[in-house]
Amino acid sequence: MITRDQLIEIGHFNKAHGVNGEVNASLLIDVEHLPGLSCLVCDMDGIYVPFFVEAIRPKGATSVLLTIDGFTNEQEVATLVGKDIFALKRDYDCLVQRVEEDDDELPLDYFIGFHLTDNDILIGEIIDVDESTENALFIVRRDDNTEVSIPAVDDLITSMDMEQRVIDMDLPEGLLTIN
Repeated sequence: MITRDQLIEIGHFNKAHGVNGEVNASLLIDVEHLPGLSCLVCDMDGIYVPFFVEAIRPKGATSVLLTIDGFTNEQEVATLVGKDIFALKRDYDCLVQRVEEDDDELPLDYFIGFHLTDNDILIGEIIDVDESTENALFIVRRDDNTEVSIPAVDDLITSMDMEQRVIDMDLPEGLLTIN
């Protein structure tokens, strides 16, 4: 079973294209990374379902036309329209390598499932990212099952261990006690 912490958002299905089962998608990653992914994943009524890409036709810098295995007409593709597209994080290593080489940034939801520490003291696990405001926030579940919002700011990050999936931060005093 696929869980949300195993995924990273990489795009959005926009609309059906034609009558033969193609779907237009907007991507947050480079089109050239799609063939390296084992599947695309969508939330279908609360269950993360893998879909397999048969064909990719680039349609601009961030848009593509996809043919998905098993989808042969406009009505079938309509079930995907409006849904976010996810990739398995384990398939996403190619992006991590490219980011290190190009000095770009990973999308924040890549860090869902990482543990967050404050000067090496465990705060909890990042369970979501809130990007609805100008300042993005990590939503962290603490051991007592409460949630705390932490600014996802480079200046606060002191180190990252990608293998152990830990982000260490130096948080301002009192931030963890704000309700």
